[in-house]
Amino acid sequence: TKMVLPALSPTMETGTIKRWEVNEGDSFSAGDLLAEIETDKATVGFDANDDGYIAKIILPDEGAKDLPLGTPLCVIVSNQEDIAAFADFTAAPAVDIQPPSAQPSTPSPAAPSHGIPPPTPMSTPGDRIFASPLAKKLAFEKGIDLALLAGLGSGPLGRIRAQDLDKAGKAVAQPVAPAVAVSPEVASFPHDADGSFVDIPVSNIRKITAKRLFESKQTIPHYYLTVDVEMDKVVALRKSFNTELEKEGTKISVNDFFIKASAMACLKIPEANSSWRDTFIRQHNTVDMSIAVSTESGLITPIVFNAHTKGLVAISQDVVSLAGKAREGKLQPSEFMGGTFTLSNLGMFGVKHFSAIINPPQACILAVGSARRELLPDKNAENGFREATVVSVTLSCDHRVVDGAVGAQWLQHFKKFMEDPTKMLL
Repeated sequence: TKMVLPALSPTMETGTIKRWEVNEGDSFSAGDLLAEIETDKATVGFDANDDGYIAKIILPDEGAKDLPLGTPLCVIVSNQEDIAAFADFTAAPAVDIQPPSAQPSTPSPAAPSHGIPPPTPMSTPGDRIFASPLAKKLAFEKGIDLALLAGLGSGPLGRIRAQDLDKAGKAVAQPVAPAVAVSPEVASFPHDADGSFVDIPVSNIRKITAKRLFESKQTIPHYYLTVDVEMDKVVALRKSFNTELEKEGTKISVNDFFIKASAMACLKIPEANSSWRDTFIRQHNTVDMSIAVSTESGLITPIVFNAHTKGLVAISQDVVSLAGKAREGKLQPSEFMGGTFTLSNLGMFGVKHFSAIINPPQACILAVGSARRELLPDKNAENGFREATVVSVTLSCDHRVVDGAVGAQWLQHFKKFMEDPTKMLL
């Protein structure tokens, strides 16, 4: 049986083999991990659905990049004695796998005679053509039949890329030989001879993040609202809580307060906990907080579900667990797909203030800066001012969903909860 690359996340179009966990000839059981595949969001385990043996690993090279969905990855058999039949097996793209002993020998195409040229590839309803989304779009706009380039692309297994479309004219002018199996292409990233630069591979996570953020800035009418929040009561309450929790080995961070206050503010102003759906606005009844986490592969936003119903300890445990999984590339799609509101905190890097890009289809994202000590006017103080710990926060809003006054009201509630955290209990 041929095992092909499946869709491991709802938005996955291609995948990259990070590591095989089995070798040819190994046995496995249902649920065993066969390989780790990098999707557009994370590195996900590719598990076996049944018991069997690995007869042939078609793509043995780790790092085979940008493999389209449906690419053959390996051959599995039910009986151990069938493994030997696939020892010298190689697979061409989009060809059904049969044991080599059962394949009828195919004679080589005879040389054309009587001036009749060999047939050129033609698209049929059952054919599957591997091409990148951009190549498909450009081919449609230019009226190019991708069947003329089937199996001749520069991508893995002959996948057609945008830069391959200029071959189409050559393919029309000259007969094309039948496509042959193409080994997966492991991209090499050049560097300058004198060491002045190096080209770094782009992970699937960074690709999809770049695409979504570009679309966000191009299509969403952002506006930004900034307020300063006094943090002294939160700092004192956190210190008190952590003293009590020290015996349990649990520790609450200031960021946990930001998450809780954001969720409670969303209950007060549900317009901020909404998403744009082109023909309607979806207002969510639960607050699922997406938390921006930086990893080596790029930015990802794991979700604290039902943050409005959870206490600070539960939020802290969720964040620690999710952040660890994110940095190890072990998040499951259900742990990062969705979310109704996003929080991004760069305060630990000393950033005073920044404006974050909205994570579509969400309507808002809160950017949190670093804490600082400031003198604030105080008419009750003897000298007319007092010292306080202050944090600047900026709310980025989608103007199609959240009007300016509504965004300002959300910040008022958030500020109230942070400056007097006991009000989150009401």
